Amino acid sequence: MALLTRRASILAVLVLATVASPALAATQVTSEYDLKAAFLFHFAQFVEWPAEAMPSKNTPLTIGILGGDPFGKTLDAMVANEAVRGHKLVVRRFRDVGEADSCQILFISPSEDARLGAILTHLKGRSILTVGEGKGFAQRSGIIGFILLDRRLRLAVNLAAANASRLTISSKLLRQSEIVGPVGLTE
Repeated sequence: MALLTRRASILAVLVLATVASPALAATQVTSEYDLKAAFLFHFAQFVEWPAEAMPSKNTPLTIGILGGDPFGKTLDAMVANEAVRGHKLVVRRFRDVGEADSCQILFISPSEDARLGAILTHLKGRSILTVGEGKGFAQRSGIIGFILLDRRLRLAVNLAAANASRLTISSKLLRQSEIVGPVGLTE
């Protein structure tokens, strides 16, 4: 019962973030990253990975942070003792993208902006949900970019990048997102 209450509370925060007035959404940087941590946690529930990404029930679903960690202990506390589809959630921090090959969700910190092209090239074709800051992140072939617009947190999703990584994103998440593609494509 406590698990359902906790999930309901986190879901309420997510819903509030997408519909709240700008005055309510105006928060400190810490609160912004608390909200982003909640999104990372819930992405695990709204994305499907191919079977080989987690070959056994003992394989944890790993949320990685590449570069500087803006979340502090928030994300660790949020995923403690949690599981999604039978896979225990764990958080790991990485300094090099080569260490992150075993994670399923990878938040690429703004501290890695100078290396973003090389990082995304390294991860291309791997079943890793890449998450970063801004619409430009998704336009550069990251999968989900957090956008702070009018003091509200929004999502930009690059479906082509998700498909190339063999990830399926729930329509529930897509309905709340702006769908983007690589810069330079015309319709």
